[in-house]
Amino acid sequence: MKALISVSDKTGIVEFAKELESLGIEIISTGGTYKKLKEANVNAIEISDLTEFPECLDGRVKTLHPKVHAGILAMRSNPNHMKQLADLNVDTIDFVVVNLYPFKQTILKENVSREECVENIDIGGPTMLRSAAKNYQDVTVITDPADYEKVLNELKENKKVCLDTKFYLMQKVFEHTANYDAMICNYIKNERQDTSYPATLSLTFEKVQEMRYGENPHQTGCLYKEVGKCEGSLVTAKQLNGKELSFNNINDTNGALELLKEFDEPTIVACKHGNPCGVGSDNDIYKAWQKAYSADNMSIFGGIVVSNHEITPEIAKEMSEMFLEVIVAPAYSEEALKILKKKKNVRVLELPEITTKQPENSYDIKKINGGIIVQTIDSKLLDNYEVVTDRAPTPAELEDLMFAWKVVKFVKSNGIALAKNKQTVGIGPGQVNRIWSTKQCVEHAKELISETATQNAVLASDAFFPFDDCVEAAHAAGITAIIQPGGAKKDQLSIDKCNEYGMTMLFTHMRHFKH
Repeated sequence: MKALISVSDKTGIVEFAKELESLGIEIISTGGTYKKLKEANVNAIEISDLTEFPECLDGRVKTLHPKVHAGILAMRSNPNHMKQLADLNVDTIDFVVVNLYPFKQTILKENVSREECVENIDIGGPTMLRSAAKNYQDVTVITDPADYEKVLNELKENKKVCLDTKFYLMQKVFEHTANYDAMICNYIKNERQDTSYPATLSLTFEKVQEMRYGENPHQTGCLYKEVGKCEGSLVTAKQLNGKELSFNNINDTNGALELLKEFDEPTIVACKHGNPCGVGSDNDIYKAWQKAYSADNMSIFGGIVVSNHEITPEIAKEMSEMFLEVIVAPAYSEEALKILKKKKNVRVLELPEITTKQPENSYDIKKINGGIIVQTIDSKLLDNYEVVTDRAPTPAELEDLMFAWKVVKFVKSNGIALAKNKQTVGIGPGQVNRIWSTKQCVEHAKELISETATQNAVLASDAFFPFDDCVEAAHAAGITAIIQPGGAKKDQLSIDKCNEYGMTMLFTHMRHFKH
């Protein structure tokens, strides 16, 4: 029996080759792998000795030869195939041990040239892997060093590798080559700065970890990451304390992080079930925490808290006195971390690049039955705004309107957010009509903060008002300023009502539905 070994990742390859050799398997190898094996006293033969043709074109052509691929692809149970091999003086190759040029590592290098990236597109490796995987009944193909031990154990115990294992290894090959080709495809698309949607969509993700469970305990779940640096993403966060993250933890925390990235000043975002429940900004992170907490000290129970500044001992002490699922910050003081670690279950995550935003051409993908729907991320806040009422907003109102507009962008539709002094005082998410969301905001503000919480507050709506009923409800609650996209057939009703009550209203001409 013969094994062809050609690997970029040389983890464990010398030990594996020596074991194969001890089992009487002849080793064929190429390039750097051949050199490493020979240095370790493995009795390997070079590929050019098998093909009787030298490697050429700076190593671009080594294994693309009939003596290689006929030896791999011949079906041992087909007498005609075997006769042709004998006539052509070609030996069978029974093991193919190949992993590919480090294309991913190359494209992630700083200031790497296009020429270097293209040169690290493997040709011979994928060809051998696909040939061997196609003929899995007769050829054992290994692309992952983690499988060396499994193959050796079967060879030692049974003198062969069983068909089920070969089929499993075949699956890993096609996963590997599909991932490899998708990386190449996406690299080229990014290099061309092509923002169009391709006729076929090739995406690849790398497994990070399995979840404790999915959205519900009877569902399974898993976290995958995009190929790349992913700065500012939850997949790169370092967990410092607590249980492993669940599906819901990750989904909810991601939403909180994306909202947090809209703010430059010290800000705390509290989130529950994918919606913000309290947001506060200030020139001091402790004051921001107090605002976020007091905005809704009921819903924060069992929620997620994210901060764009270091967590101080003062904040950590107050956090430790309540039940939180996840805390994420760019850093923690030594004393703060010591306090939080006393709560053994709270997940404490450190994410230094917490404010880094996704590239604007990133995809937002949702699975539907039978397919996926794809869109670019909602990367804009607004291009401009228009004052459509007789009265323009005061500087304080304008500051709060911009604050509320950032928040409502991340509230599930129909979404309404109330704010005052850079603090949310009411959030109404996910109702089937806008007036219910508005009334819910006001009711919660009065219940959770005070009867006067909405006096002189501002209101943001993620989409237009179809009628003037939301303006009526806002005025009754003492709200003085509104920001909304506009664009309804009956916009003038809302404008007139604002003018009647001396309120100010801005149109953004941009909506932020979130489903």
